[in-house]
This record gives sequence, C-alpha cells and structure tokens, in this order.
Amino acid sequence: MFYRPGMMDALADHGSAEYVLFGVPFDRTSSFRAGSRWAPDAMRSASANFESYNSFFDIDLAELPIYDAGNFEAGVLVEDVLSELYLDVIGITDEGKIPIMMGGEHSLTLPCVKACAKNADGEFGVVVLDAHFDLRDEFEGVKYNHACVSRHIRDEVTDNYVTIGVRSGPKEEWDFAKDNDICYYTPEDVATKGPELLVQEIKEYLNCDSIYLSLDMDALDPAYAPALGTPEPFGLSSVEVRDIVRGLAPMSVGFDVVEIAPEYDSGQTAILGTKLIREFIAAQAASMK
Repeated sequence: MFYRPGMMDALADHGSAEYVLFGVPFDRTSSFRAGSRWAPDAMRSASANFESYNSFFDIDLAELPIYDAGNFEAGVLVEDVLSELYLDVIGITDEGKIPIMMGGEHSLTLPCVKACAKNADGEFGVVVLDAHFDLRDEFEGVKYNHACVSRHIRDEVTDNYVTIGVRSGPKEEWDFAKDNDICYYTPEDVATKGPELLVQEIKEYLNCDSIYLSLDMDALDPAYAPALGTPEPFGLSSVEVRDIVRGLAPMSVGFDVVEIAPEYDSGQTAILGTKLIREFIAAQAASMK
C-alpha cells in the first residue's frame, strides 16, 4: 500500500513510467542513530531545489517517464516488511520498469535485489557503496539487521558482488571478506584508481549483463553527508560517488539510496541523496539514446 506525496519532475503515470520511485520509511533495526524513516519525504522536499535539466547528459528529467509511487506503508517486524516489499517490487520489475528505492535503512535492499535478480536477463551482479562490510549473519539478535544486508545478498541471491568505500567492520568481517575472495575497494583504492578506471575494473570483474546498485550514504565522508545512521570518517567524496553512479547506472536494473537520517543536519545530506538519484536516472536514460 502506498500514499502519494511527490518527487519533483516525476510527472509520468504508473502505466507509462520507466522509472518508479518509492520510499520505505522503516528503520527498526538501526543500531546507532535511528531516523532514516524520515528520509524519503526529506528527499522529495529537497528535489524542489533542482532544475529539471541535466547539462552533463543533455537530459531534461521532466521529459523522462518517471513516476513517484509514494511511500510503502512499512510494518513493525523486519521479516514482514521485507516479505511485503519484495512483492511490491516484483510488481514493478515484472512490468520491465526500474525500481528506485528511497530508504529507510539498508536491510530494505535485500528484497529489491531479489526482485531485480528474478527478472534480470542473463548474468546478474550487485554493487554496494558502503562504509561497512555488513557481512554479519545476524546482529543484536536480528538476522535481517541492516548490518547484515550484504551477507544475505551473497547467501540468498548472488556472490557476484562488489562493495566500494568499505572502511569499517570487526576483524571477523575483514577475515571473512578475504577468506571468501570478496571484491572490495576502500576509499584509498578509489582515490588511487579514480572512478573511471574503478568502474571499468568492476564491470570486468562482474562480467554480467545487469546489476543492482545500492548506495548506503555512509560510503560518503561525513563532511559531505553528516546526517547518517552510522557515519564513518575518511570516506568517499561526493564527486567520486557521483562518477561511480554515472558509470554504473547504464547497466543497473535497480537502485537505492539508504541510511539518511535527516534530523542530524540542516538538509544537506537529503539534498545530496536526491541529486544522486537524479544523476542515476539521467545517466541511465542517456545510455538508452
């Protein structure tokens, strides 16, 4: 079930849309600072700041088939929320549309990945931008905690997986990543390689036709995105993340922006998250010209 607020430039109806935005105001497993349930509407409000025209791609978002489906009415138990969300996202992907989720916490990514994998043509991969490995099997007694999302993506969907921006986790997670040959890039790796070379390397590693792209905003340094559930210093810059999103959007069949907790700043993190959604759509649309 959804109610209808409205993202600027999301002017299409559901039937004609190719990009379907939706919010999921759920943060019940947040482990440090809750509040990401307020993020979807904060990003919608922030969207009024932007011109519809993207000069880099020569794309006017107001002319693209974008639909805002509103907010998913999240329940209380994470297992129930994930099950119901999967069914809603399947309804989007079954119609060949691209789901774009505004979280909410990162646990919500798992059902979106599952739905996109089910409808993907050919080989499928997942790219996660995140400060944290999120490779625990469970955390604080909750199996589908937001701190476990990447582990469950790998266990339940695909191990064709890359994470970018990682710089935090207990030693056990670093050991797990190395022992299982998980492909990961630290912020230092990104700075050394540069986004363009990094994106090309990731494409070659995944060797697939389509991916799901997930952006946990704590991949960014808190200097750029301070309003986060679990901020972690020494992260990626906004330009590095923008360029990675631009580079991976053309092969992405789903996208999300999660873990913004808007009450912890004066709106700049929601503004940046919204802008990155707009960059994703513009880059994806430009690749289809």
